[in-house]
This record gives sequence, C-alpha cells and structure tokens, in this order.
Amino acid sequence: MGYTAVHAGWGRLDASLDDLGCGRSWADVHRVKGLELACPECRGRVFARVSPHRARHFYHQVRPRDCALANESPEHHLLKLELATAARAAGFRAELEVGNQARTWRADVLVFDEQDRPFMALEAQLSPMTPLDARMRTDRYAVDGVAVCWISLEKRPWERGVPSLRLAPPRNRGDAWTVRYGMARYTWAAPHTVKTKAAWTHISCSLDDAIRWILQSRVHAHTGPDGTVWWTARSYVHLAIARARLEADTEAAHQAAATEQRRQAAQEQAAATERARLAAEQRRLAAEDRRLAAEEQAHEEQERLAAFFEHAGIKAALWPAFMHMVRSASGKSVTCGEQSPAHGNGLLLYSRPREGSAFQLAGVACPDPSALAQWPADLTILVPGRAWLSRIEEAARSPLKVAVLNPVTKHCAYERVGPRTTTLTRNPSGSGG
Repeated sequence: MGYTAVHAGWGRLDASLDDLGCGRSWADVHRVKGLELACPECRGRVFARVSPHRARHFYHQVRPRDCALANESPEHHLLKLELATAARAAGFRAELEVGNQARTWRADVLVFDEQDRPFMALEAQLSPMTPLDARMRTDRYAVDGVAVCWISLEKRPWERGVPSLRLAPPRNRGDAWTVRYGMARYTWAAPHTVKTKAAWTHISCSLDDAIRWILQSRVHAHTGPDGTVWWTARSYVHLAIARARLEADTEAAHQAAATEQRRQAAQEQAAATERARLAAEQRRLAAEDRRLAAEEQAHEEQERLAAFFEHAGIKAALWPAFMHMVRSASGKSVTCGEQSPAHGNGLLLYSRPREGSAFQLAGVACPDPSALAQWPADLTILVPGRAWLSRIEEAARSPLKVAVLNPVTKHCAYERVGPRTTTLTRNPSGSGG
C-alpha cells in the first residue's frame, strides 16, 4: 500500500492531507465506482481505503511483485506518516513518496522550503542497506540539491557514515517517538583548558523536536574526526573547534620544545657519532694490523708445516679448516707443535683444558703407520679422511682412538680400531695337502 496515487485530471493525490494535496476530499476517491487511480511507482491501478487503524491509503487490488510502494511493510508506512506529520507540525510543506524527474531517487517524505523548493528528504530505512549504498543514495540526492536524513529503528552499519536518526517507537498509545541515536552535544567542563574533560555525547529527544530542529537549521549534519556523522548545533561545533585549536596550540608548543630538545640531542649525537667514528677507525686500523699479523703468522705457519703437509697429503689451503674442526670437536684451545720422529713424523697437537693452564699433548696428526706398534692407548690419532683411517686400521697392533676430520666435507667421526685377527682353517683329516 501507499499514501499517494495519480488521477488523470486532478494530478497527484496524497492520502495524508485533508484536501489530498489537489483540492479534493477523501469522499471523492473512497469507494467511488469507476474512478481511475494509478500508482505513481508502477502505474498500476490502485483503490482508496481506510485501514483498521483508520489510516487512509491506496492499495493495489493485485499487488505487483516489482512495485516498491506496493511491497513496503506496514511499519514502513506508519513511520513515513509520522515523519510527514512531524515535518508539517514544524511548519513545512511535506509530501509523501515524491521522486525526481530523472527517477534517480524517490523520497519517502520530501520537505519544501519557503520558496517551495525541495530541500530535505526524510527516508524511513527499515530494510538492510550497506554503508556504500547509503553514501551513494545520499550523493544522488545531493546532485539535485536535496539533503537527506535516514531514519531507522535498529542499529545499522550505515548510520555512522550518513546523516541519520535511530528511533524508538512509543511504548504506549499517546507517547511520542523518541530519538535514541543521531543527535549529539559537545560538553567541555569549566574552566576551558586542555586538561578539563571534553566529549561528544549523544542525546535523546522527541522525533518532533529532532525534525523541527533539522528543518529549521537549528542543527546540521556534522562529521567528527573519526568520520562519524551526527546532528548537532553550530554552537557545539564552534566549542569543539575552540577545544581543537587549544589542543593544537598546546601541541604546537610541546612540539616546539620537543624540536629544540631533539636539536640539542642531535648536536650531542653528532659529537658522539664523531667520537665513535674516530674510535671505530682506530679499531679498524688495529683490526687491520691484527689481520695482517694473523696472515703473516698463518703464512709462516704454513711454511713451517710444509714438510708435514707433504707427508700427510693435505693441501695447505685446507689446513685452517682442519684445525677449526679440531678445536670445535675438542672445545679447547689447541696449538700445533712440530713433527715428531718418535710419533711416526706425525704433527704434535697440544691443548689446555682451561684458560691459563699449561698446554698438554693431546693428539698426533697423521703419524706413519709404522710407528703404531708402541702407540700409547690414550693418545688420539687425528687424520683428514677415510684413506688415512684405512692405513691406521691396517697397521694397528693395539686398540687406538682415531678422529677422522674431513676438511672438505666438514664431516667429523670418532673411531676405535684394533689389531686385526686372522683365523686359520684346520684340515679335518690332519694330513697336509
């Protein structure tokens, strides 16, 4: 059902008005046989009647599925009538179900100013709508210079982004509709300083008051810092702006003081950075000296161990990796001695159990297998690969501990080897063969 209809001769009819908006009476349309009335939305035929609640309206004899007016709920129609009544009580001409010529919008209630120009649409929005749809529909009204206020009865996701009011219906007959959300005031405790509390708070009022304030421009749609839109008086906005300016001035003073502190800190930091740079340069030079000394020492070490490398078949370039594995495996400080003829020309390796203690013989690298006959059982043999391990196994005459440290594969393994035993096969007959 709807409140409006179209007559070929009388024009547009509004059932909420005593003269139907065209100088006719309700008796001219109600139960008049042969009267041709059309729906302004779908152009289908409609008829006049009165609801059980005494609300005059127009209805389709067969409700079309694609007509928005015909499919609106009774709650929607009741709310539209309340909005129109409130606008008229505020002294404005208000018409129900009016659209623009381009048919890009149709207002539930369209309010006209003193020059009879449409300036405000009151939309009863009870069906779901996305925030994007709300902004787009609001923008379509704005193209024609019409503001809009969206009215809902429940909390909706779009109500923070467009001018809106959330209402509570009257609990008892005769009570007023009240605004629960959408109207706000700004409070700032005295004295007006940055330290005193200030906040926007939503207020409740009657629907009639809210519509009157909106249409009379006593309140206007204000967008807060977080993008929330609500209706408020300009004096509250000015108070909020004054507070914001005071906060900005205070913040600017703090920023200036902070800038000066940062400038001084930057100067101190620059001086500290220069000192650190000089210290770093000194450390770099010292590190370079140590590196050169280490390279020279390593070069001397490799020259000193050249005969051992040839004996062991180890490339000089792999020796640092081998020694790194030795130190990692033992977890101790390890140093190289000389080749020892008493140990099969193997290289003596010394370690110390803790810092400050004396170095002790801990192992021998790559001893000639011929020296294993009298090898101490607790003296570890270190070899660089499985080939050396095989040679040690072949020559072992007693249990030996062998560490296989491959500097190429970085594989480390500990082996215990012992003398090999040979079992002779005895002839069962006892005769020689």
